[in-house]
Amino acid sequence: MKHFVWMFFLAAMLVFNGSLALAMHHDQNNHKGHDMSAGHDNHVQEAHQGHNMAAGHDGMSADGKMLMLKNTSVDGVTGMAHIKDVSAAMAKMGMDISHHFMLMLHDDKSGDPIETGTVAVKIKGPDGKTGNPVKLMGMQGHFGADVILPEKGAYVFIVGSKLDDGQKRTFEYNFDYK
Repeated sequence: MKHFVWMFFLAAMLVFNGSLALAMHHDQNNHKGHDMSAGHDNHVQEAHQGHNMAAGHDGMSADGKMLMLKNTSVDGVTGMAHIKDVSAAMAKMGMDISHHFMLMLHDDKSGDPIETGTVAVKIKGPDGKTGNPVKLMGMQGHFGADVILPEKGAYVFIVGSKLDDGQKRTFEYNFDYK
């Protein structure tokens, strides 16, 4: 089991490093994002309860595509959100998780990444209902969580944060799950 966990951890690190490089390259070329929309219905589930964070990300490099959602700037902080369909890889492991949601934050003035603070997401589903908050865990350069989007349709990710400056900020991202 220990060997299995390490394999997942290494796979997750490879995926994260590639995603971060792609995101940094994308941001350096001044492409300010693509509104692909995103979300979850009233059955939002915090998938990280009871399983290893790194273990849930196996297959992210092989299955599904990473979609960049619109960048949003709020009170001097820009959030760059991504969503990745991991349903095929998770199904192989007997899990219902469908997507990995991640958010990278940076200070608008300095450009420095913001990696500490409290961040959570509520997901409004196609039925118009908003689920309970899901804590986004700090993951070496970004905050992220595995979520379940149970049906196709328009979702809204409402991300609340309280960063080290003590200020509360809310970021919003749309996702059309087709």
